Amino acid sequence: MLGLTEGHRPDLGFPGAWLYAQGQAQAVLHIYWDRPKPNSTTGVIDHMAFTASDLKAVKARFDAAGLKYDLRQQAGSGTWQLFTHDPNGAKVELDFEPSETQ
Repeated sequence: MLGLTEGHRPDLGFPGAWLYAQGQAQAVLHIYWDRPKPNSTTGVIDHMAFTASDLKAVKARFDAAGLKYDLRQQAGSGTWQLFTHDPNGAKVELDFEPSETQ
């Protein structure tokens, strides 16, 4: 849904993936699975935020998939913020330029 693609990840001895943003040489997100979920549901991270583009297309993908999100325009800066949760419940924020339209 975010347009990230799975790329090279060394064998770390446990399953996971490194995700890359278009045109980026370094992975922007490392994920793993097949490990016990921590007892704490909040941890030290409130959410993760990514700079994004093409608000209309992103909204259309989320709407087509039936995914819930909260879209706001930040007071002062005008930045569009789309908040959602990943399948594990982690909050994800996508930030779009104020000049983009819904």
